[in-house]
Amino acid sequence: MENQRTLLYMSLFFILFLIWDAWQKDYAPKPAVVAEQPSTSVAAPASTALDTPEASSSTMVMTPSIASTQSPRKTVKVVTDLLDLEIDTQGGDVSKLLLRKYPQDAENLDVPFELFGSHDKHFHIAQSGLVSKTSPVPDNQNQHAIYETTQDQYRLAEGQDSLQVTLVWQQNDVKVQKIYTFHRNSYVIDVEHVVNAGTNVWSGQQYRQLKRARPDKDSESMFIYTYTGGVIYNEEAKYKKIDFDDLGDQDFLKEKNLDKNMTGGWTAMIQHYFLAAWVPDQKESNKPYTFHIPLDNHYVLGLMSPLQTINAGEQGRFHSQLVVGPKLQDSLQNVAPGLELTIDYGVLTILAKPLFWLLKFFHTMFDNWGWAIIFLTISVKVLFYKLSETSYRSMARMRKIAPRLQTLKERFGDDRQAMSQAMMKMYKEEKINPLGGCLPILVQIPVFIALYWVLLESVEMRNAPFALWITNLSIKDPYFILPLIMGVSMFVQQKLNPAPIDPMQQKIFQIMPIMFTVFFAFFPAGLVLYWVVNNLLSIAQQWMITRRIEAEK
Repeated sequence: MENQRTLLYMSLFFILFLIWDAWQKDYAPKPAVVAEQPSTSVAAPASTALDTPEASSSTMVMTPSIASTQSPRKTVKVVTDLLDLEIDTQGGDVSKLLLRKYPQDAENLDVPFELFGSHDKHFHIAQSGLVSKTSPVPDNQNQHAIYETTQDQYRLAEGQDSLQVTLVWQQNDVKVQKIYTFHRNSYVIDVEHVVNAGTNVWSGQQYRQLKRARPDKDSESMFIYTYTGGVIYNEEAKYKKIDFDDLGDQDFLKEKNLDKNMTGGWTAMIQHYFLAAWVPDQKESNKPYTFHIPLDNHYVLGLMSPLQTINAGEQGRFHSQLVVGPKLQDSLQNVAPGLELTIDYGVLTILAKPLFWLLKFFHTMFDNWGWAIIFLTISVKVLFYKLSETSYRSMARMRKIAPRLQTLKERFGDDRQAMSQAMMKMYKEEKINPLGGCLPILVQIPVFIALYWVLLESVEMRNAPFALWITNLSIKDPYFILPLIMGVSMFVQQKLNPAPIDPMQQKIFQIMPIMFTVFFAFFPAGLVLYWVVNNLLSIAQQWMITRRIEAEK
């Protein structure tokens, strides 16, 4: 009986352990990272030398300094139906990006979420450009070139499906156009470099990189862990996370066999609910690279395209896609293979995806994510009804013979061997499997964990209202009513279960509802709602089965 009680709650402790373990990986103290030089396995793009004085540019022969007659530096503002962003004409980088459909947080619903910005603690930008050993390019080791534009502002008009923003750089007879193409109702931006070679053969490569500062951990929740950092995906390595310490390790890619050319794939910087990713043409071979910029404490993850040669008088193109915005599963899987994995369900993705599909199905019925969670919980409970029934029957029978077990304890005292033999004999006579109440629950644990990650990772839950005082399912209950209900439901469940014989175990189980209430008080309301509904359904099922068993002779 003690084993049953212990294993019953091990399922809950196991889930909490996974959260704690993930939290430790990101928040536990780590050795100080020594500033590294860029990896020698992949030459850093020319533009990075502008921001990294310590970086070696010996592998790249740059073009002469750009004439001082160039246009003054400015920002180009672009507004679409989903995005509000700024492009810096120096380098043509996306230096600021706001998501118009997503508020900054629950307290600032009128302020768009800022994914890219140049703030010290929240620095995050997307860069792309050309590097060459012999030919003129807009980037050199002294400075970024300043592109020219015909407009300072662009807006996607009503009825317009796409919008092009063209930046132009020219030196002698070499002309480079950097073209951003935005699409209606899309978070995918087409980025293209068009090179007109002029009178000489032009040879060069395209780089695309994401540069950001390490996130401020003071702003992260100590109770809810979600991964923030880099990701590389290709058909060989599949989905590989690269945290900020590894981005600064010049040997990491080589040790993980990731420093080789990869066909297709993509690189990304992901965070809770949102991502930024560079997706090259999927038939193209690219080489990933990472490095740390000690001067600004920025981290870089990028891809270098293969060398392309353009004959004199001809034109060449380098094409990529920049994906920025919320991690919407249906949209991402249509952009590139594996991009939907940035919705980080972990090792239980195979279970989480159908659960998310079912959650969306109920949302289409009720147009409310709170009711969708409730009916998803009911569906999972129905799916495991027979397993739960087996578990609760075993617990009910254990509860029924509890007085006889107490008598055995009093009879044998501290003689544990004799006590165990007598208990096993009683179990055999009463046809009770002492593990019968635990094994069905252990089978359900992976599904419960997968559902936990679905509710935690789905951007659809962000700022989603439910009913009454629950106006945001992605943050804690403001009045702690749901956690209190959950604590009471745990207490009621304990009363339906057989009481442990050991007095110490009895005391531990008595304080568990209080401990879990305090812990869940800081969980998002959507997660607590799931646990409340699950507990209430379990109580109803267990009460009916216990009543039926106790009525038997």
